[in-house]
Amino acid sequence: MADAEKGSATTGSKESNVKEEISLKDKGNEFFKAGNYLKAAALYTQAIKLDPSNPTLYSNRAAAFLQLVKLNKALADAETTIKLNPQWEKGYFRKGCVLEGMERYDDALATFQIALQHNPQSTEVSRKIKRISQLARDKKRAQEVQSMRSNVDMAKHLETLKSEMFEKLGSEECFKDMFSFLVETMETAVKSWHEASKVDPRVYFLLDKEKTQTDKYAPVVNIDKAFESPHSHSNCFSFLRQYADDSFSKAACLVVPKNVISYPQVWKGQGSRKWKYGQHDGFFVQYESHFMRKIWFIASTNEKGQTLCRDPEVLDIGAHEVLPRLFKEKLPNP
Repeated sequence: MADAEKGSATTGSKESNVKEEISLKDKGNEFFKAGNYLKAAALYTQAIKLDPSNPTLYSNRAAAFLQLVKLNKALADAETTIKLNPQWEKGYFRKGCVLEGMERYDDALATFQIALQHNPQSTEVSRKIKRISQLARDKKRAQEVQSMRSNVDMAKHLETLKSEMFEKLGSEECFKDMFSFLVETMETAVKSWHEASKVDPRVYFLLDKEKTQTDKYAPVVNIDKAFESPHSHSNCFSFLRQYADDSFSKAACLVVPKNVISYPQVWKGQGSRKWKYGQHDGFFVQYESHFMRKIWFIASTNEKGQTLCRDPEVLDIGAHEVLPRLFKEKLPNP
């Protein structure tokens, strides 16, 4: 008799716990819908204490933790949901949402694929798969853009020029100095553009270490006023040509943003002078020496919220020179 009463009391206690657990879950759901995720999570926790093997409670608490950006706790609850009911797609859905919040898009995609296997008719899961696939592509491209911004390597774009320089100069030491000077100037300009979306209009000179009076001649000259009018352009050119001669410079590099050029507007005109690079912002790099003249345009685009310089495009210097020849032409070594 005593045993029967004891059993009856236990059954009543279990029923009471189930009712209390259901009540706590329902209250938690109400707070969740109202946006009070902290209170909802607390109520789900109380319900879990009464029914620790109920996967729905862990799933609900995972959703609340996700809204509170407690991602590690949310992931743990999602994992527990799956463990308690491996056939229920909701556990995988919760886990996928948490992994999305962690920006672990590849893992999230794989998890949503499992959810879809358990419920192929779920439009909610299908939408998530589509969204995560796009996010994964965007993240990969953003990483590629950041890598290109961080790893600027102009030398690889100038391989053909390297051979041409060597043929014309003959001297390996002289060729290496000039090539390194050009590469470093270009890379400095690209990095500046990546950081601030601008470069200052300047001419960089490769001075002669033995002949140049370094106290009198600086390796950099600002030319920000050079493109305001034909008169200022002509005066600047005359000054720079004399400067190159007096300073015994071996070479020079002009770096000029496209948007400051009023004269000459090198991207306008007809025929061979016609500009082929649209409305892209960017800058010119013009290389000058006794033996060689070259000009490039480096276009700039905005991709994934970041400024990115495109590969340098070789232009016809006869049609697009920013300034006329700075050095007297010399024939290459025989």
